[in-house]
Amino acid sequence: MKYRSKGESFKEAMIRVADALKDNEEHYLQLKEILLNQRFLPAGRVQAAIGAPREVTAYNCFVSGTLEDSMDSIMEKAAEAAQTMRLGGGIGYDFSSLRPRGDHIASLDSRSSGPISFMGIFDAICKTIASAGHRRGAQMGVLRVDHPDIEEFIKAKNNSTTLTQFNVSVGITDEFMDAVINDKMFDLKFEGRRYKTVRARYLWDEILRSTWDWAEPGVLFIDTINKKNNLWYCETIAATNPCGEQPLPPYGACLLGSFNLVKYTKEKFITSSTLVDGKVLGSTESTYLFDYEALRHDIAPVVRAMDNVIDRTVYPLEEQRLEAQSKRRMGLGVTGVANAGEALGYEYGSPEFLEWLEEVMTVIRDTCYQSSISLALEKGPFPLFMADKYLESNFAKSLPETIRRDIHNYGIRNSHLLSVAPTGTISLSADNVSSGIEPVFSHSYERTIQTFEGPKVEKVEDYGYRVFGVAGKTANELSVFDHVKVLNTASRFVDSACSKTCNVGDDVTWDQFKDVYMQAYLGGASGCTTFRASGKRYGILNAAAVEDIAEEPKEEEDTEFIEEGGACYFDPATGLRTCE
Repeated sequence: MKYRSKGESFKEAMIRVADALKDNEEHYLQLKEILLNQRFLPAGRVQAAIGAPREVTAYNCFVSGTLEDSMDSIMEKAAEAAQTMRLGGGIGYDFSSLRPRGDHIASLDSRSSGPISFMGIFDAICKTIASAGHRRGAQMGVLRVDHPDIEEFIKAKNNSTTLTQFNVSVGITDEFMDAVINDKMFDLKFEGRRYKTVRARYLWDEILRSTWDWAEPGVLFIDTINKKNNLWYCETIAATNPCGEQPLPPYGACLLGSFNLVKYTKEKFITSSTLVDGKVLGSTESTYLFDYEALRHDIAPVVRAMDNVIDRTVYPLEEQRLEAQSKRRMGLGVTGVANAGEALGYEYGSPEFLEWLEEVMTVIRDTCYQSSISLALEKGPFPLFMADKYLESNFAKSLPETIRRDIHNYGIRNSHLLSVAPTGTISLSADNVSSGIEPVFSHSYERTIQTFEGPKVEKVEDYGYRVFGVAGKTANELSVFDHVKVLNTASRFVDSACSKTCNVGDDVTWDQFKDVYMQAYLGGASGCTTFRASGKRYGILNAAAVEDIAEEPKEEEDTEFIEEGGACYFDPATGLRTCE
């Protein structure tokens, strides 16, 4: 399987990770049991790196150091990016500090080619460096909405051949959104000099028209991100990791893992009897309940283990190590949300589903923070902790008063604890549970994997359909506003961000499409990404007809085996399902 060392079984890999991250024997036994039963899924880099003989980083992604407006700085950051990707990390960049195309360069008496041209250097590096562990590089490129080259940036990927190793997003400011809402003019500027003034709604439409057709650029509400940031007092965020769930400062790193909610969804049998023709007839029906107490019980050992990753992994760059250890960020989230909610009887995006999601995210938020406070009492708070300032962030203000009081009195071990990642590969490897907070893409689908030998197509079946017998609405059948409601709901409970793609059906009008982004902004999301199947870019997933699998028998979940410490998984490299 993708994240194992050569010759390792699933069980051996999880024991390796638990052993490498343990604080003591009791912690080891707790963590091993959680990992073997797939209740918590460390991100792929953690699984591949921790305790393994190869020298790769346990961090999935980083953000580049600040790009200064000079050739020396650009090439220095390109070399750092190469080293980061060589050791297995993806990387995000803010290109807003580079002067616009055509600007005069006094030292050379020449003209600048602009930030988009320099992105090509990083794109070429990513193409040629295969990241460690057979993982190709991933990159995010960000440009502020007020940069003079923003119109060129918006259209940079309006084809299938340019910047193929990048996701791109526009850094949207509150000033710009106010100008859009109130139909104002908006200045494009660099280092205080105004280059052009445009109607804000024109620029907004340009961004969204490109996204309508090409699914990019995404948008990052950069002021929302910085106001929410627990470390607003010692850092400014201008970029994110490649998938967008971790807004990070220069040299920041994202340490990710997800609680697999289907494993907390327990079947309960209800026996009833009725009197028919003088005879008592009994019947047994099954239903599913969510085990909140089991989730609470698992969080503390997971937070402890992930905190240990920070000190027990290699870093591509010394600057990344110093950044990580001074703030001790992590991003714990959820996966299997759609499968679990639908097993409980809640249609994705419905009021009942959102209420349940709020309850789950509240438990995770509060218990993660309480666990980190306990670790601070034992090991000390993160070095840059300043209680009064920390508690002034928008997110810290949303915490329960008891947690705020404990942070003030005892400190907290980790500056950030929560994030919702896309979890595509780890969810597939965990028996193909639904990814992150996404709905089920299809009950059966073909997945195109880019390998070194070329594209490979796998056909896989959804966990919820196979195990729970649930065939709810799929991603493209849901209203796009159901997607946004889930994004906004989850976003309220994370101190970083959520990675979520809002699928846009053919019935959605242009005005409705624009409203999706406005609702995401007004709802407090840190960003928004959409995808139209009828657009000009194809997705990595292609749905197979449900009828093709309807007559195939559903596999029974091997409950006894799972309880003994086994697991079933799909191998992303082969598409084969195996139970150990």
